[in-house]
Amino acid sequence: MPTLTGSCYCRQIEYELSLSSLDDARTSLCHCHNCKKAFGTNYGLTAKVPLDSFKLTRGSPKSHIADNGSGTILHREFCDNCGSFILEFGEPVQDKFRYICVGTLDDPEALPPKGEFFCEQRTNWMPEIPDVFRKDKV
Repeated sequence: MPTLTGSCYCRQIEYELSLSSLDDARTSLCHCHNCKKAFGTNYGLTAKVPLDSFKLTRGSPKSHIADNGSGTILHREFCDNCGSFILEFGEPVQDKFRYICVGTLDDPEALPPKGEFFCEQRTNWMPEIPDVFRKDKV
């Protein structure tokens, strides 16, 4: 059973992912405008993991809860000290999944992308990721 670890930048928030298989995580690049704003870059990169695989081992993140613009209430958790964005989840899946910010993993290469979403909003200079699922609109 693979166990991955991660944290915020200042390490006041730390977590573990205990997966039956690395295939239990679905990592995706999202090119939508909301992800660009949340991540402060040209895409968002998250890994969808089963809720029971995620465990906080240190600290307690602060939550920001708001409508994501489509009527879904979105919870985003981050470090109150350094501001690192740790994870997010929408209310429809709050009892099932967490979307972990891949950049907070100690080994972010452990979960390579399996898909891209909102590809019609991809920044012009950014190349497509080879050999992954693509969808223009979700």
